[in-house]
Amino acid sequence: MHKLPFMKGGERLFHASLYKIPHIMHTSFRFIRPALLLALLIGALSNCTYEQLSPDTGVSTSGICFETDILPIFQTNCTQSKCHNAKDRKEGFDLTNYAGIMRGIFPGNYQRSHIYESLVDNGDDIMPPPPYNPLDKASISLISQWIQEGAPNSTNCSTPVNNCDLSTVTYAKVVAPLMQKYCNGCHSGTAPQGNIQTATYTALKALSAKSSFMGSIRHLSGFSPMPQNAAKLSNCQIDQIEKWIQLGAKND
Repeated sequence: MHKLPFMKGGERLFHASLYKIPHIMHTSFRFIRPALLLALLIGALSNCTYEQLSPDTGVSTSGICFETDILPIFQTNCTQSKCHNAKDRKEGFDLTNYAGIMRGIFPGNYQRSHIYESLVDNGDDIMPPPPYNPLDKASISLISQWIQEGAPNSTNCSTPVNNCDLSTVTYAKVVAPLMQKYCNGCHSGTAPQGNIQTATYTALKALSAKSSFMGSIRHLSGFSPMPQNAAKLSNCQIDQIEKWIQLGAKND
């Protein structure tokens, strides 16, 4: 069965049973009477079916949460100054929210999604562009899986405060992954934003000793909010970072 794209953007796919059209269709059309040609076309179209691709159901079969797993990747890596934020909207894209991200997504088919193509591009169209670091393979894999599942707008997935575990907070298991998800997109590489580096333990330990670090994370008045162009970290995530600092900011 042949599949023809009916509407770009992932709404539907058009399936036509073209093999049911007699082979005479492959000959020159001038030898076919108009009435016969019309009848053949009507017969072919009557066999067409429409398949609705996975819409925004708000449900992920693998447990991927857009709000906590996917959105932070875009907000951290793609919304820097003069990029795809609400103010600059580079190339017309605002990747700070679900609606803006979906403009480059083909739900159910990550390989046809413009955003995915940019993430894996090896040339000038790669996103994020230099001097920022390319997205890591784990993040790209997560995004592709989310798209393949229909790119649902799943929200309210945060860990409840009463389920927040502060007894096993370490740099390797908790703090470093949080920095990777929410901070390193801007604060890493050869030209980190604001000359602030969060991608290495040494740099983060030095940063954590400053009051501005937790002030920014808590979005307190007088401090530059971090992450930028994004919501504040959850209370549990903030408590985990603060707990790590209280324990001596060890490289554990």
